[in-house]
Amino acid sequence: MVPLPSQSHLNQLLQLSYLISSGGLPVHFLGSATHNRQAKLRSSHHGLNPNSAAANTIHFHDLPTPPIPTPDPISNSTDKLPTHMAPAVLAYMALREPIAEFLRRLSEKTKRVVLIHDWLVAEAVSDDAVSIPNLETYAFNCMSAVNLFYILWETAGKPFSLAGEPNELVVPSVTEFFPEEIINFIAVKPEHFKKRDGDIFNTTRLIEGRYIEYLGRREIGGVEKQWAIRPTLLLRSRNPAAGELNLRRHKCMEWLDKQAPKSVVYVCFGTSVSLSEEEAKEIALGLEESKQKFLWVLRDADKADIFAGESRKIELPLGFEERVKEDGMVVRDWAPQVEILAHESVGGFMSHCGWNSCFESLVMGVPVAAWPMHSDQPLNAVFLTEVLKVGVVVREWARREEVVEAAVIGKVVERLMASEEIRRTAVELSAAVKKSMEDGGECSREMDSFIAHITR
Repeated sequence: MVPLPSQSHLNQLLQLSYLISSGGLPVHFLGSATHNRQAKLRSSHHGLNPNSAAANTIHFHDLPTPPIPTPDPISNSTDKLPTHMAPAVLAYMALREPIAEFLRRLSEKTKRVVLIHDWLVAEAVSDDAVSIPNLETYAFNCMSAVNLFYILWETAGKPFSLAGEPNELVVPSVTEFFPEEIINFIAVKPEHFKKRDGDIFNTTRLIEGRYIEYLGRREIGGVEKQWAIRPTLLLRSRNPAAGELNLRRHKCMEWLDKQAPKSVVYVCFGTSVSLSEEEAKEIALGLEESKQKFLWVLRDADKADIFAGESRKIELPLGFEERVKEDGMVVRDWAPQVEILAHESVGGFMSHCGWNSCFESLVMGVPVAAWPMHSDQPLNAVFLTEVLKVGVVVREWARREEVVEAAVIGKVVERLMASEEIRRTAVELSAAVKKSMEDGGECSREMDSFIAHITR
């Protein structure tokens, strides 16, 4: 496994590692010492037990990287792109030779080596590695299939028409969502793994089947073998890789236990977004004006090295937490998002629309107040609100440079929590997705198919 050094990407490939290793296959997780430590530290937050049998066959390998600069996240910019993470990604490009050497050594003592790497670090897999005779290479796409498709389709010159496709998204240009440097960063990836043996998509065919089929087209660099494997969302109670986890419940779960069903709006902007003091103030006042119960996880974005010093504490309006203590809770540390969304008291989710958060809300049937900040998030928000019809928009992407006022936030929260139609759609889609994730369902069949293929 070769992940991108960012929490949402580390998490997905580590969860996939647990699923594969739970079948008895040894897994080698390659990365810097810092990011391997991060992946292991946070694994229990996602229901993974480092002492389980599955964990015993996952081997972490700390590969040498240049020193990684760790600037603070930028919070006072209208451009929310996490450029402070760039040094870590660039440092991973220096892993090409260590990865190739590790794979060569491993190939000498095993029948077949299967390399699964994050699509976004394709450059770290050198031609030398791909040329190993008994090595197979699979690209894992952590973003939504709809995002990857539109980027590759547009940068390839739109080589086939989408006219007449049912419910097709109207996307004028991905340049409206992605800055040029990100488009170029992603669009060149197929050049670095033309010899790959297959693609793994972090989704389900139930939700994104059409876009997975598009991504198999040769005109945009697709390959024949594809699997839609969603490795995350493995709650402790249903995760065979979790074992017996005797973790104390987070304090926020006890607070949720005391709230009425579907009465709480959960607010979280992920690990790559830094809110400015002004934005945080407007959100706070908007939540207060909405008169809705709320649980707000308020943390600064991760640094490139999460162990390098303290994170910024985001200040809220004077007296806010005291005024809302009966109706709201602010959490400033890590919180168990999947368990929060699964709780019966949670009726809405104000989200940045990172793909992990989108999918988690879909599975749990929680309507979304979509507030995209950067990268793939704007198109995810369009997909949720215009195609799947499971959310409302907080702010149109075209107005992203404006600070959203408290009054607007309050009204959006009220509309989200009051919409029976959106809630009904979310619940129906959730039931279908959960059914596909059961034993014998579509998702488990895809996983079984992949394991059968690599162990043939």
